[in-house]
Amino acid sequence: MNQTDQQNYIAKTLHGLEPVLVAELAAIGASNISTLKRAVSFNGSKEVFYKANYLCRTALRILRPVASFEVETQEDLYAKVKELPWHEWMTIDNTFAIDAVVSNSVFTHSQFTAQRVKDAIADHWRGVCGRRPDVELQNPDLRINLHLSGKEASLAFDGSGDPLFKRGYRLATGEAPLNEILASGILLLAGYDGSTPLHDPMCGSGTLLTEAAMIAQNIPAGYYRETFGFMKWPDYDDELWQQIKDNADDQLRDQQHPITGSDFDAAVVEVAQGNLRNARLHKDISLMKADFMRLPPPGDSGILVMNPPYGERMKQADIVSFYQGIGDALKRNWSGWTAWIITSDLSAMKFIGLKPSQRFTLFNGPLECRLSGYELFSGARRDMLASRNH
Repeated sequence: MNQTDQQNYIAKTLHGLEPVLVAELAAIGASNISTLKRAVSFNGSKEVFYKANYLCRTALRILRPVASFEVETQEDLYAKVKELPWHEWMTIDNTFAIDAVVSNSVFTHSQFTAQRVKDAIADHWRGVCGRRPDVELQNPDLRINLHLSGKEASLAFDGSGDPLFKRGYRLATGEAPLNEILASGILLLAGYDGSTPLHDPMCGSGTLLTEAAMIAQNIPAGYYRETFGFMKWPDYDDELWQQIKDNADDQLRDQQHPITGSDFDAAVVEVAQGNLRNARLHKDISLMKADFMRLPPPGDSGILVMNPPYGERMKQADIVSFYQGIGDALKRNWSGWTAWIITSDLSAMKFIGLKPSQRFTLFNGPLECRLSGYELFSGARRDMLASRNH
């Protein structure tokens, strides 16, 4: 495939971030974009494919579909995979691995199904040149994504290698770290673009702060990564890749507004500081140990974003008073700011005592979460709005 040929791709993402990813893909020149479940389908050249891996903050992995067919039995699947033109996509010396996802299918066991696909590929090569390529689970040359839904089987090559949330900057994490893609998605849903101050008062390992600085400074999502899966593909174009990287890296910009963070736990602040230093962002983000309930805002307006401790680690009575305390602090100290809070404790949110202006359903791993946005008006503005509503 040369760089102008249009190809279909699928960008995987997290539940609730599909609209954000659609906008990101449109911005890099993708066409024929359509929303799927936790994924976005799009068309593009090799250049668009490389850009999707390097620039899209909310993409989990970028897949290149190569085959789809109907199957009735395991033998059916084996035969159809075996007859595919594997010599076009790999050599006998390439290692490979299968990731199988099975849903509502005639097949029920994803590991056994993956094994049949491995056998089919191995036997294809044995028939062609008398030996099998090696399976390598950790870092294969070709990671193959098998999806079975009903009788529909589809195969795609994973162009990202390691999932794209592995940005490459994080050394250590706190107790319940946010996935980097989720952190970026939260910021983009909150409308953050670097044109306003931002503060995270429960900063944990600093993921929201790091992703905010990357947005503010236009640092590409893949800036800190060394490798991507497509670099091992036979049609890898290193010259095109370097050109895309250089063009993107030329558009880095200075941060215009402060990004600050705090946490009640000094040890957590230390972890965050280490991660920021590793990302070479420690001079751009100010951190301090502070209790949010007594924290004065670092300015008159901006975006406040927080990921409070989840209810799994707090007793119910503590949760109620904790969330009431957050609401009281927001009303007392943060007028003029917009607050965004993500939590999996859906019942606790009502104790904040503020009406959200926007709300999104997201998932942090298996936990269903709400991201709620609150406009924090000054007393005079609040009274004016209240009288206008009567």
